[in-house]
Amino acid sequence: MYKIIVNKKEFTAEYSREIKEISGKKFDADILEYKKGKFHILRDNKSISAELVEMNPEEKTFIIKVNNHTYNINLRDKYDELLREMGIDALAGRKINDIKAPMPGLVLSVLVENGQSVQKGDGILILEAMKMENVLKAPSDCVIRKVRITKGDKVEKNQIMIDLA
Repeated sequence: MYKIIVNKKEFTAEYSREIKEISGKKFDADILEYKKGKFHILRDNKSISAELVEMNPEEKTFIIKVNNHTYNINLRDKYDELLREMGIDALAGRKINDIKAPMPGLVLSVLVENGQSVQKGDGILILEAMKMENVLKAPSDCVIRKVRITKGDKVEKNQIMIDLA
C-alpha cells in the first residue's frame, strides 16, 4: 500500500501484477515506455502522454507531465508511513541537535568520535533492537559534538546518544 500526494492531494494506491487500485477504485491501464522517461498510456480507451521530468529517488519525489499538465508527486510506502506515525518525519523540517535512540536496544558499534565531521547519510552507530541491526545515519552535514554512549551500552527509547553541532 502506498500513499501518493499529487499537488498536495492525497491518494492511497496498491499496485502489483494482480492488483491495480487507487483510492479503492480498481483500474486497468497499458503502459509503454517508448523513450527513456516518456510513456504512452492507454486507459479506458483514452490515450495519455506522460513524461518523467524530474525524479529524486532518495526523497521519493517526482515531477511528471501528463498531457502537458505538470504534477508534483510525493510517494510514501508503509515504512515511510510508520516513521511518520512515530513522529520521525516531523524532525526533517528543523535542525536536529542530537541523535536519540528510536527504540530500546544495544549499541553494537559507534562509528564516529567527538569533533568528527559527517555528511548526511553517513553511518553514525549501529544499534541492535528487536533482533535486528539498525544503522543510524547522520540527518544532515554536521559535526559530532559529544558521543554519550559506547559499544555494549543498553539504551532506552529517546535516550540521547550523540550530540550534534
